[in-house]
Amino acid sequence: MSSSSEISKARALSELRQFLKKLLLEPGTLEQTLEIAKRHYGDHKMLDRVAEDITAETLVKIPEDPEERTAADELFLELLKEVVEESQALY
Repeated sequence: MSSSSEISKARALSELRQFLKKLLLEPGTLEQTLEIAKRHYGDHKMLDRVAEDITAETLVKIPEDPEERTAADELFLELLKEVVEESQALY
């Protein structure tokens, strides 16, 4: 593995770690983000709307502009979408 790739991977893991710490700092934040994702399920701009509402309603701040989001931001938004899709498939 190249050192550039290793640095990139280490940066992404560090960002994800910081992001997860934010989620755990305030009780209820994770549940709140799931509710926000459910609210926007099916919207063609779901990830952008979820990011906007998470920033407005929680301590977690996700840039509105997708170009400014970190790999951890994107991963979290995609995971929220997957969880909501899977929970909707159960019904």
